[in-house]
Amino acid sequence: MRVLQAMAGAEYGGAEAFFTRLVLALNRAGVEPRVVIRTNARRAAALRAGGIEPVQLAFGGLLDWSTPRALKREIAEFRPDVVTTWMNRASVMCPEGEFVHVGRMGGYYDLKYYQKCDHLIGNTQDIVDNLVAQGWPTERAHYLPNFVTQQTMPPLSRKPFYTPEGAPLVLGMGRLHENKAFDVLLRAVARVPNVYLWIAGEGPLRRELEALAEKLAVKPRVRFLGWREDTAALLATADIFVCPSRLEPLGNVVIEAWAHGMPVIATDSYGPGTLIEHRESGILVPVDDWQTLGRAIRNLLEDDNLRDHIARRGLQMYEENFTEEKVVGQYMEFLETVAEKR
Repeated sequence: MRVLQAMAGAEYGGAEAFFTRLVLALNRAGVEPRVVIRTNARRAAALRAGGIEPVQLAFGGLLDWSTPRALKREIAEFRPDVVTTWMNRASVMCPEGEFVHVGRMGGYYDLKYYQKCDHLIGNTQDIVDNLVAQGWPTERAHYLPNFVTQQTMPPLSRKPFYTPEGAPLVLGMGRLHENKAFDVLLRAVARVPNVYLWIAGEGPLRRELEALAEKLAVKPRVRFLGWREDTAALLATADIFVCPSRLEPLGNVVIEAWAHGMPVIATDSYGPGTLIEHRESGILVPVDDWQTLGRAIRNLLEDDNLRDHIARRGLQMYEENFTEEKVVGQYMEFLETVAEKR
């Protein structure tokens, strides 16, 4: 089976990271790939390391006439059974042809960008339900979850990050964007003395968040790590993982924490709120409530039994639903089914 994957995403992000994981996993499962990405040296290097040479295009704005033409040439040359487009721009720029066009959606996007698609994938059931509510045919809307890898790495030394070895350590990961609500996490940590916070991610709000940390007098206990590729090592180093998002359609970071046996606290935004059973596989707190989040961090650090319980249950949830083997199997079944019907 020949599948062309086109990703027009940003430099950093959860969907972009999952795209790379999925493309490489499908290749290992026997799918013949052609991969087209928005120009990105880091993503290209990761794909090459897995044995795939990507085609890099601009995926620019309205005046970018070259990318649609180049994408059309790649499709004509490769003659795929299925073309999967990631992000609005790739879906709009994809030409029509003798292939099945699948749009992959990790959020609540406007369907006007996906009118040329034959099928749509949502990575949560709620996204799929939302598509159907907007009028998309039920038989052409499909739920396929994300997976994360369970690669283990030894803990990092805290010394280079000026973090005492015995200090409680909270970890947050994600794009430094308003939706991710790291401002709420900073305010929560300000209410928990002696706790250190590492935030792994980049984005437009970095300077604003650094200024807020200084204003809250927690800057000596906060480390902005930038975008990191050593997620497993970070999770092995921290004591608690916190996802403070205001808007989180899925919550890849929650699944990553589960996969590494990390106890999770998350806000009750849709994705984490659907994934987590409160006080079983994690702790849920209201969105934008830093007082409650601060109490949850303090209480979980003090309650060894609860911390161990939710870590074990989270790992069980990962093993039952979000491993590479299970999710790639679902993708393979889907791709084979739609390819046969074209």
